[in-house]
Amino acid sequence: MGKDKSEKKEKRKREAEEAQKTDGDVEMAEVDEAPKKLKKEKEEIIIPPEDLSPLAQPIAQKKLAKKLHKTIKKAAKARQVKRGVKEVVKGIRKGEKGLLVLAADISPIDIISHLPVLSEEAQIPYVFVTSKEELGHASSTKRPTSCVMICPNMKRKAKKKEGDDEKGDDDDYREVYDECYREIEKLDTKVVF
Repeated sequence: MGKDKSEKKEKRKREAEEAQKTDGDVEMAEVDEAPKKLKKEKEEIIIPPEDLSPLAQPIAQKKLAKKLHKTIKKAAKARQVKRGVKEVVKGIRKGEKGLLVLAADISPIDIISHLPVLSEEAQIPYVFVTSKEELGHASSTKRPTSCVMICPNMKRKAKKKEGDDEKGDDDDYREVYDECYREIEKLDTKVVF
């Protein structure tokens, strides 16, 4: 057994020496900028309709879903977002107002099936988006997120950077939030019993 290990070590050394002899000096390989661009341009996740829950009504169309993701990103920067079932339920029960965004591809759907009922009782508009991965990415989390609640009146201290104009950014986020709120209120959101 000891002989096998020493033979392997010697073989590796010889291969390394041969590689150095053939290459001479080690040069830096040129790397294209393409991987960085791909990372920034997030691919749109397409989920077939049969994978979505039949309870996921109303579902946001493509245009509204993009607006919602943009709003969630800005709200996450302002730290006015509640992520996950526990946080959202706690916020609804405390009486916080906002906009509830749920993922339609949650399996089993029982995990979030009580949220539409809770939000209707609290008079909070809600809407489903197709992908939990996109919802998690928009809320600045690496993990897929089943539900997000945007609470624009929530008082959390945002991390301030020097030289940033926070008023302009907050106004822009508020306008997009109000647009989404109005569009979601137009949708038929009543749960039929």
